[in-house]
Amino acid sequence: MSVAAADLVRAAGRSTVGELFRHRARALRDRIALVDGVRVISYGALDERTDRLAGALLARGVERGDRVALLARNCAEYLEVELACAKIGALTAALNCRLSERELAHCVNLVEPRLLVYQPGFAAALARLEIAVQERVALGEPYERMLATAAAAPPMPVEPEDGLVILYTSGTTGLPKGAVISHRAMIVRGLCFAAELAIPASDAFVAWPPLYHMASTDQAISTLLRGGKVVLLDGFQAGPLVELIARERIGWLVLIPGMIDAAIEALRARPVRPAGIRCCGAMADLVPRQTIAEVTSLLEAPFLNSFGSTETGLPPATGTLIPAGEAPVRLSKRQSAFCEVRLVDPDDRDVPEGVPGELAIRAATLFSGYWSADDANARDFRNGWFHMGDVFRRNADGTLDFVDRVKYMIKSGGENIYPAEIEQVLLADPRVADAVVVRKPDAKWGEVPVAFVARRDLRLSAEDLLARCESQLSRYKRPREVQFLGLDEFPRSTSGKIQRHALEARLRES
Repeated sequence: MSVAAADLVRAAGRSTVGELFRHRARALRDRIALVDGVRVISYGALDERTDRLAGALLARGVERGDRVALLARNCAEYLEVELACAKIGALTAALNCRLSERELAHCVNLVEPRLLVYQPGFAAALARLEIAVQERVALGEPYERMLATAAAAPPMPVEPEDGLVILYTSGTTGLPKGAVISHRAMIVRGLCFAAELAIPASDAFVAWPPLYHMASTDQAISTLLRGGKVVLLDGFQAGPLVELIARERIGWLVLIPGMIDAAIEALRARPVRPAGIRCCGAMADLVPRQTIAEVTSLLEAPFLNSFGSTETGLPPATGTLIPAGEAPVRLSKRQSAFCEVRLVDPDDRDVPEGVPGELAIRAATLFSGYWSADDANARDFRNGWFHMGDVFRRNADGTLDFVDRVKYMIKSGGENIYPAEIEQVLLADPRVADAVVVRKPDAKWGEVPVAFVARRDLRLSAEDLLARCESQLSRYKRPREVQFLGLDEFPRSTSGKIQRHALEARLRES
């Protein structure tokens, strides 16, 4: 094959999110694409609005490869900006509106955006930031005027490896990093969403988690590329969510730690018969076993025993379902079909079966690195694999057990202690509502584990939990103490994960 012919062949395989959406919209012009409160937007209308928004961005000097920073809560315009940027090859930098002013300024300045789109409610906060972006557009009347006077953008040369969105890591330690998700990665994430979870194209996706998080952006875009309906909620709202559960057939109802108890309370207060849910939940390793049983019974749907990340999408271990009403004993996961996985030691040598090792992954869902972070990229991308920083153990049947984050490992008297192993024992007690184990400096052992626990049953004592750990863990792994907190006292990231560094700081100060 000649070089010219090879180029033509490669060009025929260059699908992008913007063009795939354009073709889906043409085929389904009258089908509902977005529901945002009382607003209902069809595929045809969404395609037309994003064409004009793409033209407006070009008129304001936004070019292929430029960044458009977006500071907003969940709304239809959020997805409009992402799709419009996709059509011209620009990247949407999805800013976390819950960050401190210092963190938010860092995230804006990191990507040097050509344009900042924001909701008016954030104007005062933006005015206090030291940021170097001059071009700004407020959602609402200014945004609609811009669309009304704009011409539709012409077809633009966009490549599958061009960046689509920048999603910021939760920043549980240090400042957030910006993970670049390409068109290629997002398209394959959509295929995994459909195949791994067996989600019918007709099922709705309820985007209540923030759209600056992969839990909503990935699945919302995937749903639109397949012709489904995206229902937008501005955060977790128990009443509207219960109504949607009763009315809509939902493919994956995302429920994250910290929100599941509120969902259970709402469903008990207003019992409904779900219209149909393929699966619910996420991150089962972080959820008490009895909570899994309760929420799945109420929703009449299995719990998704998943393990993915902003950087990898749904892989490396998604698709295993915990049956409704079951409090699982094991949380072993099936490796996703669309990835390669190795478990390695600190020298990147494969570990034997049954031995904990850091998970390294190769997959088409993989992100394109962290924006302007050469050191982090060099550390995490090694020998052709992305090293996730998560420790797993491979079982004889090929399944994978999550052990812990590498950075959470506690070194105590020369022994390695993974907090998640202790947490699994604590969370298996039906009297425990939540639990986390962190490190505490110790003059004799260097570091020792300490457990923070929220109780379902106030009669549960520290002695009860220490006795449980004594019966199920090696002596060196047992917590040196147990401290009780209210469930709402746990400091959490926007993805619902408990922020360990805040609890470790509390121990140092005590």
